[in-house]
Amino acid sequence: MGMNDTPSGERLHIGFFGRRNAGKSSIVNAVTGQELSVVSEIKGTTTDPVQKAMELLPLGAVVIIDTPGFDDEGELGELRVKRTRAILNRTDIAVLVVDSTEGRSAEDEELIRIFREKSIPYLVVWNKTDIAPEPKLSENEIAVSAAENKNIYELKERIAALVKSESHSRRIVGDLINPDDFVILVTPIDAAAPKGRLILPQQQTIRDILDADAVSIVVKETQLAKALEKSGKKPAMVITDSQAFGVVSRIVPEDINLTSFSILMARYKGFLETAVMGAAAIDRLKSGDRVLISEGCTHHRQCGDIGSEKLPRWLKKHTGADIVAEFSSGRDFPEDLSPYSLVIHCGGCMLNEREVEYRRRSAEEQNVPFTNYGTAIAHMNGILRRSISIFPKLLERLDNE
Repeated sequence: MGMNDTPSGERLHIGFFGRRNAGKSSIVNAVTGQELSVVSEIKGTTTDPVQKAMELLPLGAVVIIDTPGFDDEGELGELRVKRTRAILNRTDIAVLVVDSTEGRSAEDEELIRIFREKSIPYLVVWNKTDIAPEPKLSENEIAVSAAENKNIYELKERIAALVKSESHSRRIVGDLINPDDFVILVTPIDAAAPKGRLILPQQQTIRDILDADAVSIVVKETQLAKALEKSGKKPAMVITDSQAFGVVSRIVPEDINLTSFSILMARYKGFLETAVMGAAAIDRLKSGDRVLISEGCTHHRQCGDIGSEKLPRWLKKHTGADIVAEFSSGRDFPEDLSPYSLVIHCGGCMLNEREVEYRRRSAEEQNVPFTNYGTAIAHMNGILRRSISIFPKLLERLDNE
C-alpha cells in the first residue's frame, strides 16, 4: 500500500483550533502549501470543518483539519463550537492558533483545558508576529507569521516531533505469527465488498502478514475445506469474516487457531478486552431493550447489511426477545448512551484509534456495555472462547468472570 493509499483511520489527525480570525486557515494553507481553506478578513469565514488526507513532509501520511472559530456566536455558532468539540474526539495532535495582536483569550484557555483533559498533545502557535511583538514563549509555543511564511518550516518540524511521540507500534496479526507461517483468510464476496476489491481490514491484515515474512492464502468460505485439505501444512491461523464465523468454525479443526478480522481489529484499535466482556450483555437483553448498532463508515459502507439487517436478526434469534435496534454511522455517534442496554460497534477500520477510544470510554463512563460486530457474532455462535484462545490472558479473564 503506497503512502497515498493510507486509510484515513491509519493517518494521524492534526487539528487546527482557535478563535475566529486568529489565522487558522492561513496557517493551514502555509503548512500544507495548498489552498485548503478560505482566507478572509471577515470573522467566521470557516463555517464547517475542512478536512483533507494528504502527504505532508516531514510528517508523512496525515489528515489535516481546519476548524470553525471556537468563539463563534449565535445559534449557528453554538453548532460550530459543538462540531469543534466533536473533532477533538478524533484529534491526535492539536495546534492552537493565537492572534498575537490580541493575546491568549478565555476561549484559547478553554481549548487548552480540553486538550489536557483529553490528553491530546498540543502546540500553541502565535500568529501575525509580522504586525505584533513576539510574546515570551513557553516550551510548547512557537511564534510565526503566515503572511510572511516566517517559521513555518520550524512549525512543521515541531508538529512532526509531537507526531513521533504519539506513534504506536501495534500490529494487527504480525506479532502472533512467525516467518514462513501461512495463514488462511476467509473472505466472503458479497455486497459489502467494493467491486474488484477486498474490504479494508482484509487488505490491512494481508499487508501485516507480508510484513511478518509469512504467507497468506485468501479463499471464499466455499473453498476453505479444500484449501485445508490440499495445503499439506497446518496453517498457523485461520482468520474469517465475522458473518461466516458459524460455517468456518465447523470446518476448521479445533487444533487450528481461529479468529476473525473484527476481533483482530478490536485489539488493534485497543478495545478487545472491553468488547469481549461487553458481549456477555447480549444474554441479559430482554424485550424492549434498545441496542445501538454503530458503524464508522458512511459513504461506500464497508459493513453492508451486517449491522442494519443481520445483527438485529441474530440478536432476536439468540435472545428470543423483541430487541429494539437503533443505528448510527460515520461521525454521528450519540453523546447520551444512557437509553441503550448495549452498544455494538463495527471494527472501526475507518476511524482513528483516538475516536474509537472516545466511543469506548463514553460507554464505560455511562455504564453501557460496549462490544463489536465480530465479538458479538462469535458469542452468539458459541465460539467466543475459541476465537480469543490466541490471547491466553484475555481467555483467562473471561473464564474468571
